[in-house]
Amino acid sequence: FCSRVMADSLLFAARIALRATPSAATRASSKNQPLSDLVQSTALNTYDVSRRLRKTNLKLHQDSSGALNTVTGYGAGYVEINLVRHAGSLLVLPDAPVISWPVTSFEQLTPELFSMLAGPAPEVVVFGSGERLRFPHPRLTAALTAKRIGVETMDFKAACRTYNILMAEGRKVAAALLIEA
Repeated sequence: FCSRVMADSLLFAARIALRATPSAATRASSKNQPLSDLVQSTALNTYDVSRRLRKTNLKLHQDSSGALNTVTGYGAGYVEINLVRHAGSLLVLPDAPVISWPVTSFEQLTPELFSMLAGPAPEVVVFGSGERLRFPHPRLTAALTAKRIGVETMDFKAACRTYNILMAEGRKVAAALLIEA
């Protein structure tokens, strides 16, 4: 199982790693071709710049670890974690239960809501600020900063993709996803 979100995340990571231009894999993804078909039928072909004529192949393999919380889908007013649909704001860590985050608008954010993430002590918190990018006041994230936990702010969709990439790399990451009602 792998949704379009995971396929997009994997292709994004591969393009960054390879610094490649959009390839057949990207075109296949835009045609809603499942990742399993893409992995079986397509290898990303790039040329190693240091050895101009040497062809290098990269094959993408689906991570079969079902033990980690992965964003498998998202849309207006919801996010899917491991194929379970959630309609409210969430705190997501790779190896902990998904926690309902009691906030429905950006204006309701408080320092206490962000301090909920200080206990698990991730390296970085990916904050999805809703449908558009809005930065929280530094006083809201002060408890995390005091514990040397980084906070990266982005819109909701970008936060879902970034969380998947960092989680797949084995980083200690948490996602604070604001879903506005």
